[in-house]
Order: sequence, then structure tokens, then C-alpha cells
Amino acid sequence: MVKSQIWFAFGTLALLIVSAFADDVVVLTEENFEKEIGQNRGALVEFYAPWCGHCKKLAPEYENLGASFKKAKSVLIGKVDCDEHKSVCSKYGVSGYPTIQWFPKGSLEPKKYEGQRTAESLTEFVNTEGGTNVKIATIPPNVLVLTADNFDEVVLDETKDVLVEFYAPWCGHCKNLAPIYEKVATAYKFEQDVVVANLDADKYKDLAEKYGVSGYPTLKFYPKSNKAGEDYDGGRDLDDFVNFFNEKCGTSRDGKGQLTSKAGIVASLEDLVKEFVIASNDEKKAIFSRIEEEVEKLKGSTARYGKIYLKAAKSCMEKGTDYAKNEMERLRRMLEKSISPAKADEFTLKKNILSTFA
Repeated sequence: MVKSQIWFAFGTLALLIVSAFADDVVVLTEENFEKEIGQNRGALVEFYAPWCGHCKKLAPEYENLGASFKKAKSVLIGKVDCDEHKSVCSKYGVSGYPTIQWFPKGSLEPKKYEGQRTAESLTEFVNTEGGTNVKIATIPPNVLVLTADNFDEVVLDETKDVLVEFYAPWCGHCKNLAPIYEKVATAYKFEQDVVVANLDADKYKDLAEKYGVSGYPTLKFYPKSNKAGEDYDGGRDLDDFVNFFNEKCGTSRDGKGQLTSKAGIVASLEDLVKEFVIASNDEKKAIFSRIEEEVEKLKGSTARYGKIYLKAAKSCMEKGTDYAKNEMERLRRMLEKSISPAKADEFTLKKNILSTFA
């Protein structure tokens, strides 16, 4: 199934086209504020509080702004958590949240932003103040939109683990969840067996009623083994969803979508690899045959990992005991370079599996 996404109206369009690249907004603290601000570039700074509803509503707009100005060397888009860094916020007269201020190049005397809190208005302001000509980044969403036409095809697919949010466009809690849910979808977009989806339960009432939905948002999980569905009762922060998927689906991702050090490790091969590592050259051949037999039993993604184990073991026999260590170092250097997410996954899996041979 191809994960084509069409996002229906859900509040304003700008709110729903959410950037998953929050790292494009520079996190400012008491320690780094004056190292980043008032230097050789202008800066727009949002002073916010984590509990502030208006700040949460602004978050996807502001992250989109950060993504749009990512390559603009003359402008910094930053934010300060005023709960954590009270002295900075107090110094610049912040008394309500969010407060947005512009700091000209070379100056720590800010100008307060009084315009609309949309990515478009903020971009226009920064372009005017900073002398730039940046356009809003168009970032396609990764949440798969369900309809009456594709619901069964997606959700009841026994080769997929599917999380579904049943939402209503007018629901405030749904709007607050939207940017987090998009980040979850982005983190797992390269997991072929995992689908993060949503359904407008106001528009498709029959489907919502069929699955016992009476409040919004309602989250239900449809694993490969239970297409009747299970209630998702976990937390609604990014880490909560990540922990849930990693436990239920056997994935090993972090909140940024990167593979963890556990990714690719196959428990049933661990003891054989330990035997292989300490064995003599002649004994290695016999253990390699046993590893081959075990790999043939693997299914799904673990079958793919098994092939990497076999290749690693074969290379260790052919190239000597230092092969695993040297190859891990080479892959580490590659991972430090600018590479595609797919390549990063590939190299991380190889490095993790090679670590069991080192």
C-alpha cells in the first residue's frame, strides 16, 4: 500500500500542515541567549510557556517559520521557555505568552511583534525586518487521512499495525494533539509495517459509531493480530507514542525518527554470535552454518536483519577479527555526514549488528 496523504480541513490549513522539523527553531537559554542574539544576524524570538494554550496553537506555525528560514544565514528563528529561563524573559519585559520580539542584527534592543500569529504574517514581518525574501515552506503531512473509501483497506490490513485518531474539526483537544500526532507520523514514516492515520469522525459518523467512538479525540490501535481494535489509553506526548509503538510493534525509533542502538538486534541470534566471536577459525564455519539455519526461520523485518548478520559473519571470517571494529568506525563516520534518512537507517542497522561481532 502506498502511503498517499490528503489532509482534509481541520481548523486553518496552516495549523494542520505541521512541520516535523522543530529543530529548525533554535532553543535559547540563559547560557546561550546573548551568544546567539545581537550578533551578526537578526533574530525573531518567541518567549513562551509550555502550559500556554495560545503557545501550543502557535507552535506548528512557528515551526513552519523555522523550517522556512532554515537556510537564511542572515536570520535566526528562536524560542525561549520562560518557565525554565525566567531571568531572560524578565530582562526583556515579557509578562504574557507568547511574546514575540525582533532583535536587529548586532542589537539586544528588541522590537515587539504585534501582527497575526500565522506563518504567513510572521514570514512577511521577518522578510521586512531582515531584508530577506523567504517563502513559506510547504511541508506535506505524514498522517494518513482515512475516509469511508479507504478505511477498511488501510485499517484491516493484516500486514500493518495501524493507529487511528478519530477527531472532530471543532474539537480543541484534537487541535492541540495535531502537531504532536504529525510528529509521530513523521518519526515512523519509514516503517513499512506501521501506519499513523486519522479520520474525521464528524464527517464519517457511521464509521465512528461502528467502532464505539463517542468523544474526541479517540485513539484506537489496530495491530496485525487484532483488527477488532484496541483502545489507546497511553499519554499524548511524543515520547508516549514512541514508547507505545516500540513496545507494540517491535520498532526501535526515537522521537526524531532515528533508529536507536537496539534496532536490528535479533535476540535469537545473540548466543550464536557470542559463540562465533570466541571460536577458532575452523569452529567459526560450523557456527556460521547454525546461524544460517536460524536466519532461515526469521520472518518479516527480522529476516532482513538476519541477512545483515550473515554478511557480517562471513566478512569476519574472510577479513579477520578486526573487520567488525573497523567497519563500525567507517559507518560511524558516514553517519556524521549529511545523508538521506534511508541511508542513515541502513548504516545504523549495520553498525548495531556489527557491534555484536566486535
